[in-house]
Amino acid sequence: MAESVLEAESIRVVRGEQEIISDASLSVPANTQLLVQGPSGAGKTTLFNMLGLLDVPTSGTVRIKGEDTAALPERKRARLRRETIGFIFQDFQLIGDLTAWENAALPQDHTGERDEDWLRTLFEELEIADRADQYPATLSGGEKQRVAIARALANRPAIVLADEPTGQLDPETTTQVLDLLFRLQETADTALVVISHDMQLRPRFDSVVRLEGGTMHETDS
Repeated sequence: MAESVLEAESIRVVRGEQEIISDASLSVPANTQLLVQGPSGAGKTTLFNMLGLLDVPTSGTVRIKGEDTAALPERKRARLRRETIGFIFQDFQLIGDLTAWENAALPQDHTGERDEDWLRTLFEELEIADRADQYPATLSGGEKQRVAIARALANRPAIVLADEPTGQLDPETTTQVLDLLFRLQETADTALVVISHDMQLRPRFDSVVRLEGGTMHETDS
């Protein structure tokens, strides 16, 4: 079995007196696809933030490529996050006064290493090359999501985390975007973790786990 690039062990998250996640563990090998499902309010977005090093669990461990992130200072966590994780957010989170191309290039700009050939490949594969100079306000929901995918893959990260990536898309666009995401995920040799309530996504994934009642359960895909 391939070495895991992302591992969570016994994650627990408490906010005030509320326990949002009581026990969540998972392991994601390189270049695989994992779907995390669960009902609304199950703590899926909280888990997304923990796996993406955007927040710190109350207890438990998140390892990125074998490195325990629990004791890392924020500066090192931020660098590890930039270098190894690509994010696709439910609401896209594109910057309005940047073009589609400039939005997608942001991860490369943060590391100081522009690879415009790879960006061009992403835009061509995602079929948005003709939208590169457009601003987010002029893009459709599907186009915004494709720009978000390009941004997530810009640095060829070891892991792509996607939070409800098809939540704002119609069924036809959902299918198109997933097809492109899976193809580019394999091209970039990255692991893909999608967090979604959409049951129709299950057959598309190598592995499926369910977050419910604050705990993680394995399930058949």
